[in-house]
Amino acid sequence: MGKGKAEHNAAASSKDGGAVCGQGLRIVLVALAALGLAACVRPTGDFDRAKPSVIHDKVMPTAGDEAARLRGDPVSKFNYTDDEKLLRNRGWTLIRPPWTKDWIGGTMVELSRTRVLPETEGRVPPDLYLIYLRSDKFRSSNARYDKIAADASGDAELVMPFCEVALRVKKADDERLRVLQRQPVTTEETYEGAKARVWENRVMIKWVGQALRYRIIAYKKALDGLEIETPTQNRVWKVNNAIRELEGQVRIAEAGCDPNTRGVADQPVKRSRIFKNWSTERPPVQK
Repeated sequence: MGKGKAEHNAAASSKDGGAVCGQGLRIVLVALAALGLAACVRPTGDFDRAKPSVIHDKVMPTAGDEAARLRGDPVSKFNYTDDEKLLRNRGWTLIRPPWTKDWIGGTMVELSRTRVLPETEGRVPPDLYLIYLRSDKFRSSNARYDKIAADASGDAELVMPFCEVALRVKKADDERLRVLQRQPVTTEETYEGAKARVWENRVMIKWVGQALRYRIIAYKKALDGLEIETPTQNRVWKVNNAIRELEGQVRIAEAGCDPNTRGVADQPVKRSRIFKNWSTERPPVQK
């Protein structure tokens, strides 16, 4: 009996150790994948739109899903709806700052987009925008002011098209949760996958608002720097007006794209609201 018990304990210990080693191996693999992809910036085509890429559309998202699971974030295996794909494509344009063509900034944003890194770690230092404007790409001092105004106005024009899709996605998510409540029989995988997808969609919408607020900081810092380095009499008003226009649109994005909501604080999305039995949910599936 003593020998059998010892063998049983040894087997259990070996199994536990194997699980720990397996998790450690996954962490190492994800870390290596992140390092190996650290020099990868998502390619763009006409109008700075994302181009199809196996690395950025398949390899990095797969590594990102594993990294998200290890962090304890929800990960859904559901296929994306057409609107969910469109939400991410339009959101990527707003999350990726216009000065991230340098490999450091572009890589940080891409690693966050694919969830290899948490979203909050994908922020690019706002000082990089002024450094970008001071480069030899701009031979005229007025052209630098015009660039800020053009970027801010361009961002403002993209917010409402994004929000139109975001509102459709949120409406579909509400219906998804209602169906989940009424469904008499479903698997645990379906139940958890639905909640995870709702969480992912809401994080994406919130991330856009946070990224745009962060971008406004970069525009203002750049304007302050240029006013000292290359003062001008006829460009500051134009830039300030463009930034104010963007700020109005960003407030809508920060409010979850609901134009009727005001005064919403810039706070991170909390997973507990989805993972602690909302009034529209039924109890989790029992194994």
